[in-house]
Amino acid sequence: MNITILGAGNMGSAFVKQFTRAGHQVRVTARTPGKAKAVAAAYPGAIASQPGEALADSSVVIVATGYADAVPALQSLGSLAGKVVIDVTNPLSDDYMSLTIGHVTSAAEEIAKALPDAEVVKAFNAVFADVLADGPAFSFGQTVPVFVASDSERAKQTAKVLVQSIGFKAVDAGPLKNARYLEPLAGLNIYLGYGAGHGTAISPAWIRKAA
Repeated sequence: MNITILGAGNMGSAFVKQFTRAGHQVRVTARTPGKAKAVAAAYPGAIASQPGEALADSSVVIVATGYADAVPALQSLGSLAGKVVIDVTNPLSDDYMSLTIGHVTSAAEEIAKALPDAEVVKAFNAVFADVLADGPAFSFGQTVPVFVASDSERAKQTAKVLVQSIGFKAVDAGPLKNARYLEPLAGLNIYLGYGAGHGTAISPAWIRKAA
């Protein structure tokens, strides 16, 4: 697929690494052009672009910015009509230990409200950047899951294909409003990783008894 990645931080860089390795065509853009150029230079197959040129022929946009920057960054791309927008943000407080919105809405729903022409998907928000960069294989044959929520079946299926193309396990998490659950799940993961000292080589998952 042709993918535009918004953000050249840890998550953005990890996405560029994984998607170029999987053979996707990737454009990366960032508020600081030098960061986008550095990330693109590190991974053959990636192109650094200015925001106004970054959308090009991409069918998918991945928002790897902070939540507060997400809508302005998306708007800087131009029209997103018919585009699949994968939101990986979490509405975190300054100390990363709580959420600034929740219960009756979510970051994903607020982004969808601001960009009604886009098809918004919540995904990857509970995956640490280190896990994304290192890949989905954990010990004892476990594969890191990515929970995918959207009101658009087409967008959800597109996100699932992308998740699977880089080796992660796609888990259907229902409609977009279920981001109200996924974002607190990410908050717990962040607490366990940083607050409780478990580190960032962890991932939330559900287990199942044998039939």
